[in-house]
Amino acid sequence: MLTIDLNIIGKRIRQARLNKKFTQQDLADRCGFTKSLLSKIENGQTASAVATLSKIADNLETPLSWFLEENEQQNLTLLPSNNRTQKIGNKEMGYMYERLANRSRFSKIEPVLVTVPPDSEGIDPYTHSEEEFIFILSGAINLWYDGESHLLKEGDSAYFNGSMPHIFKPVSDQEAKVLTVFIEPSD
Repeated sequence: MLTIDLNIIGKRIRQARLNKKFTQQDLADRCGFTKSLLSKIENGQTASAVATLSKIADNLETPLSWFLEENEQQNLTLLPSNNRTQKIGNKEMGYMYERLANRSRFSKIEPVLVTVPPDSEGIDPYTHSEEEFIFILSGAINLWYDGESHLLKEGDSAYFNGSMPHIFKPVSDQEAKVLTVFIEPSD
């Protein structure tokens, strides 16, 4: 039988609430229960029915499963290279991505290793809501950004708004490795 520490659930609820910039009263009102009950839940003083936790999760736009995961998130997350997930993507997609950290659900950054294969020419630019920092670890790329091409070689970096059309294009017959950090903009 799975048992979850009430303190862990409470900490996760508090973290999600603060991330949304809700006071306890704001969240309690949205959920239709008292601030006192929410305070007791956040402080690990009372067990809650799944329906109660589900209301909280819905109002915080957070999966219920995140509150109920067995492992507590730590301030330090180590991810040995042999434990990283397989690369996501393929040359038809234009890139291969490899997550470099098991980040918190509420972290505003996500570091990834992007591999740009030498034969990924026919891919269209794309946009996303995050800001992006890149550092060329090996090889070279043409960063197509808002209709302009910028040659970046090993050791070069760039920081840009992801909402403008952009894409990494290979420069030669060698793949390039790019450390990419996606940064969620502040509200």
